[in-house]
Amino acid sequence: MRDEQVMMKLILNIANSDERIRAVYMNGSKVNYNVKKDVFQDYDIVFVVSETKSFLDDKNWINLFGEIAIVQEPDSRDFGWGSNHDCNYSYTWLMLFKDGNRIDLRIEVKDVALERYLSDTLTQKLLDKDDFLPEISPSNDMTHWIKPPTKEMYFGCCNEFWWCLNNVGKGIGRNQIPYAMRMYTEVVHPQLDKMIEWYIAMNNNFTIYTGMWGKYFSKYLPLEFYDMYLNTYSDCDLNNFWDAIFTCCEFFSIIAKQVSEKFDYIYNIKDEENIMQYLNNIKDDLYYIMS
Repeated sequence: MRDEQVMMKLILNIANSDERIRAVYMNGSKVNYNVKKDVFQDYDIVFVVSETKSFLDDKNWINLFGEIAIVQEPDSRDFGWGSNHDCNYSYTWLMLFKDGNRIDLRIEVKDVALERYLSDTLTQKLLDKDDFLPEISPSNDMTHWIKPPTKEMYFGCCNEFWWCLNNVGKGIGRNQIPYAMRMYTEVVHPQLDKMIEWYIAMNNNFTIYTGMWGKYFSKYLPLEFYDMYLNTYSDCDLNNFWDAIFTCCEFFSIIAKQVSEKFDYIYNIKDEENIMQYLNNIKDDLYYIMS
């Protein structure tokens, strides 16, 4: 695998040798000094260009970065997405190379760059041929910090968590396991993740970023909580699924009550008690039927 020094030199050499490319900046974990570096980190690169058309007329130019294993073009209309995207202003290639490196490359014209450049504090300027990009503070993850929940956000999270568990139980009771699994993982579980984010952030003065989809939960949760969190995931075995559900309920109850105390919000214990009774009734009936 090409190391970071080689990759950065390559990226800047390509930019310097092409008159269409007027500036380069980088976003993402590579410029987040709170994140431990590893070989899986992407190079989130932006080329500020004079125009986009010539880059799109002959897309073979991206092979300059190396031998590509697979590429995705999220702004392309060829795959059924990007239909509303105006490629005259920006375009993106997500490239995984055969040596294991990955570059997420966006090209954008100056007007777009001036707007986006200042919108993310995880930004580092690498090249500016025309000296048009404004000076910015050293890269930090401030724009990604978790914000305190309003009372409405907190109540909504709790209500969504407990209410949608009735759909999970109903799906299991009908032996509609795909439905129950998706309801649990895609609707219920994200509410647990949201509560965990608030819990972690409130214990760090809301000056923290836990990463996309809980990437850094293991770093900030106490070990016993992180172990409990991992046990909220299940395979397709019905007994294990029930264990995961009840662990999820227990964990949510613990941290939701702590968040409620922090903000002096009222935790609706009746919703928890009633849904737990509902789930236990379904589980007991199933075991009776299965026996």
